Amino acid sequence: MKKRSLFLTMILVLSLVLSACGQAATGGDAAKDKEYNLKMSVTVGESSTWFEGAKKLAADLEEQSDGRIKMEVYPNEQLSGGDSGKGVELLVKGSTDLSFHSTIIYSILDERLGVVSAPFLFKDLNEVDTAFNGEPGEAIKEILREKGIETLGFGQNGFRQLTNSKVEVKTSDDLKGLKVRIPGITMYTDLWTQLGSNPTAMTFSEVFTSLQQGTIDGQENPIDVIHSAKLNEVQDYITMWNYSYDPLVLGINKKTLESMSKEDQELIKKLGAEAAAYQVELAREKEAKQIEELEAAGMKFYYPSEADLKDFSEAVQPIYKKYESVWGEDLLNAFLSK
Repeated sequence: MKKRSLFLTMILVLSLVLSACGQAATGGDAAKDKEYNLKMSVTVGESSTWFEGAKKLAADLEEQSDGRIKMEVYPNEQLSGGDSGKGVELLVKGSTDLSFHSTIIYSILDERLGVVSAPFLFKDLNEVDTAFNGEPGEAIKEILREKGIETLGFGQNGFRQLTNSKVEVKTSDDLKGLKVRIPGITMYTDLWTQLGSNPTAMTFSEVFTSLQQGTIDGQENPIDVIHSAKLNEVQDYITMWNYSYDPLVLGINKKTLESMSKEDQELIKKLGAEAAAYQVELAREKEAKQIEELEAAGMKFYYPSEADLKDFSEAVQPIYKKYESVWGEDLLNAFLSK
């Protein structure tokens, strides 16, 4: 009897240990009242809508967790020495807990994500919203999940516009020989080479000085980035051609999220989605005013006609043929049929 009683006791103890381990692995009761000091990275500065969205998330988390979940927001890639590519790597490793990063940067990890940046893929923001709220958006989330990132929501960097200090760009011929800074992914290098320009990849933290010194003639970015970085001080012309849409990913390290209690996971998912939606709303509201301020500062805006846009679009069609196998036919078709 004693042996049987001892055996049953051992079984009970083992069951309790395994149960505790299971709860810890899935963020069970052991993590329920845990305090967190999270770190979130933002690529651009404190005047950007990215930073404002991140600060909203930080404030909401602290308030709705009664101070248990605190989050410090670091602008200008402070945690990665100004290198946005390294910033994504830190998030994947868990050295950073959350971040706002563009899918352009994420495509360094997985080239399939470059499909989102395909030239002239979206006509307007209605098409963007349809895609990211539907099957294409879910496909992007799944790819990021494979890389160890859980998407809390999609933010908006916006349609990328071209600025330069040499010529008012109206047609594809005006791009010939123009030295343009681009993000460091191969697709953009091929795209701008196809257009006849001289693309130069560099981190965004180096762009202002390079434009100021004449190392490059121009760069391409959405209005919010152009405005917050004060590029009007070193650029004269801007072409509003909406050539490539740039979504943001409000991402959290998957292991960090799963280590939390179910209640905290749900809270972060809820508040993350709200913060991303807030950033999108803010970006769209502010763009018209930002354009007015850039015009007042002396930038000359050009809005291409339908014929101009057709000219640009036709010039970059070889990119689709070259990258269909890289992006994946099914993923590309999901976006094309949005």
